[in-house]
Amino acid sequence: MVGGKRLIDVPGVTLRPGTRGPLRSAHVLLLIVVASMFVASMFVASTRAAGGAVRVEAHSADLLVVGLVQGERMTIRVSRVLDNAPVHDAAIDVVLRGTTHPTVAQADGSYALTAPDLTLPGDAAVQFKVVQGQEHETLEGVLKTAAAAAPPEDRGSARQMWWWALNFGVCIGFLWLFSRRKKRAQE
Repeated sequence: MVGGKRLIDVPGVTLRPGTRGPLRSAHVLLLIVVASMFVASMFVASTRAAGGAVRVEAHSADLLVVGLVQGERMTIRVSRVLDNAPVHDAAIDVVLRGTTHPTVAQADGSYALTAPDLTLPGDAAVQFKVVQGQEHETLEGVLKTAAAAAPPEDRGSARQMWWWALNFGVCIGFLWLFSRRKKRAQE
């Protein structure tokens, strides 16, 4: 006991009851840095997974056609403009780069198309020929493939997120050491 206060003796460190030691603070800091790096990498992975589809739209006075291209497959959704109701039981042919491709109706109400032409670089004019009963409509749109688009910026890469997390951890560590040194100088 020193001055009525009980001290805890640890080799190299003297602590008062209720104070946090340097090891405990370092562990909390390390836990925060590791958790922030994990959350940042998960965020980057989820945004990368969601951003792989190329979209093409075509509309007329009555219909709206939206196609999502992933690799050699295009998923097509057709809806009415008036009430946004999906169009079922239609025959849809897609004219892409001068070749007509038939679609296959899916269980979820969409239509699917598989063609190697979808992976070719460069913009392509797309025609959707929709036949439902006696109604015939041709809708036109432009497919802008990923290779023709601007190169993606590297701002959200996992490597950059790890770099920022490391910088953050180093800065926090230096601030923590600086504050400890300042407290020791005051004692």
